Amino acid sequence: MKPQNVTNLDVYRARAGIPAVLGSCHTAVVEGYAIEGHVPAREIKRLLAERPKARGFAVPGMPGGSPGMEGGRSVPYDVLLVLPDGSFRVYARYGR
Repeated sequence: MKPQNVTNLDVYRARAGIPAVLGSCHTAVVEGYAIEGHVPAREIKRLLAERPKARGFAVPGMPGGSPGMEGGRSVPYDVLLVLPDGSFRVYARYGR
């Protein structure tokens, strides 16, 4: 599937099961998992290897220092695993 620019990510985020509170600027689906925001490739590879029961990952907002946001001030951020019921937990921590 080719990337698509859309006018309302909320619709696609909801279809993928990512709560609006975890929103960011990019939404993707990889092998059935939603990837929301600037998630490091290392974590996506780990997700695909481990295959947890989950909707996918989210990195809310656009934290400095995350992939694609390098060059400015880096801030600590978490990669969140979004569980089937829509709750989430920290999967990985960066910048701490």
